Amino acid sequence: MKRRVVGIETEYGLTAPTVDGTPSTLDADAAARELFTPLLHRGRSSNVFLRNGGRLYLDVGAHPEYATAECDTLSDLLAQDRAGRHMLADLAHQANERLASEGKGERLHLIRNNVDSQGNSYGCHENYLLHRRRDFRQVADALIAYFITRQALVGAGHIRHTPSGPSYGLSQRADQMWDAVSSATTRSRPIINTRDEPLADSTSYRRMHVIVGDSNICEATTALKVGATEMLLDAVEDGLHIEDLALADPMRSIRELNTDLSGTHRLDLADGRQMSAADIQREIRRRVLHALDVDTLSPLHRYVADLWGRGIDALASGVWNTVETELDFAIKYKLLTSYCRRANTTFADPRVARLDLSYHDITNGGLAPRMEASGLMRRLTTDAQVLRALTVPPATTRAHLRGMVIGAAEDARVDLAADWVHLRLEIGSATPLALQDPLASHDPRIDAILDLIHSQSPVLPA
Repeated sequence: MKRRVVGIETEYGLTAPTVDGTPSTLDADAAARELFTPLLHRGRSSNVFLRNGGRLYLDVGAHPEYATAECDTLSDLLAQDRAGRHMLADLAHQANERLASEGKGERLHLIRNNVDSQGNSYGCHENYLLHRRRDFRQVADALIAYFITRQALVGAGHIRHTPSGPSYGLSQRADQMWDAVSSATTRSRPIINTRDEPLADSTSYRRMHVIVGDSNICEATTALKVGATEMLLDAVEDGLHIEDLALADPMRSIRELNTDLSGTHRLDLADGRQMSAADIQREIRRRVLHALDVDTLSPLHRYVADLWGRGIDALASGVWNTVETELDFAIKYKLLTSYCRRANTTFADPRVARLDLSYHDITNGGLAPRMEASGLMRRLTTDAQVLRALTVPPATTRAHLRGMVIGAAEDARVDLAADWVHLRLEIGSATPLALQDPLASHDPRIDAILDLIHSQSPVLPA
C-alpha cells in the first residue's frame, strides 16, 4: 500500500454532575476550565501542540478535543488515538481530585460519544492525505455511498428515542448528518468537507476531511473504519471506479440503514437499482481487494480485510455474534440487551440509558478496559505502545520533527509557537520554519533549531 498520512480528531462530551444528585454549579465553560487548568497554568493556553506530535485543545461549545499526530501506519494511529484518551482521562482525574480537596461536590466525566441528552452532536473527524488531482469533487462524490453504508459497520450503537418509544440504532452520527459534500462543517454538517486546507504543500497534496464517523470505543472498530478507507483510497488512486453504486438520496439512505438491524432493507441507487447496505459494502470490498496486491498488506490491514468481510456477513444476516467483541454496535447491543434480560426491563429504563452512557465514559477507566480484560472487547494496542505514544511521536512522518522541537523547547523552557505546519522560536529574530511535507521525517533545518534551543538552556551547577 502507498504511504499515506492519516489522523483522527475526537471531540468529547463533558459533564459535571454532583456526587449527591443536587444541581451542579459548573456549566460547560466552567467544567472545561477545571479540566484544562494544568494546561492553562503551564502555558496560558487551552490549545497546545504536544511533544507526541498531537494537539489538545478546547473546541467550540466547550468540547475537549484531541487530534492525533500525522500517522502513516495503522498501528501508530491506534496508539496515538488511545494516548489522547488517556491524556484527557488523566486531566479529568486531576480535576476531580482538586474538586474533592476543595470540598466541592461536582465530578467531571468525559464522554467519548457523539450526541448529548439535548440532541447536540459533536464529531470524530478523519483526515486522509491525498495527492492533489483536478477531479477531487468527483472522487468525493463517488465515495459518498461507501461512507454512508460504512456507518452500518462502524457505528458506535445508539438508543434512539422516538415518539413510538426507544429503539436501537447502528450509529449515533447517522441521524446528525445533513449534506453529502460541502465546504461547511457545522451549518450543514456534510459527510465529506471539501474546504481546501491541505496543511501541507498545496501544489502536491490535498486533505480529505471526513465528518460522518462515530467516536468508536473498540480499537478493532477504529481499525476497520480507517483501514478499509485507506485500502479504498489506494484503489481509487490507482483507477478503481465505484460511481455506479451512487445512492439516489444519500441523506435518506443513511437514516434508513441506521435502524435496519435485520440487514434486509434495500436502498435506492441513482441508476434505479436497489441494494442493501451490506450488498454495497460487499461489492466495494470485492473490487478493492481485487485491485490491491493483498499479499503486500500489513498484518493489521489483512486483519481489517477479514473483519470487513465478517462485519458485512453479520450485517446481512442480522446475526452479530461473530463480531460481538470487535464492532461497537454489536458489542454495545449485547451489553444492553443482556442487562435488560437480567433486570427484566427494556430500553426505556433510565438504568439502561446510564449503562449506554457508561460505555462511552472514559473517566476513571470507564467500562472499556474492564471489557477488554474480560474478553468482551478486542484490543489491538499494547500498554507499552500507548505509554510510548503519550510522549513520542510517530517516527516516520512530519510529527517526528515537530515533536522533537516541541519537546526540546519544553525541556529548555523556551517559548515556541507551533501549528501543524509551522514552527517559530520566540528568540530574537529566529526565522519561522515551514514543514510542508507531512511524509518527511528528516529535515536538516531542524538541527539548527535544536542547536538554538539548546544554547538557551541554563547551565546547571556541578
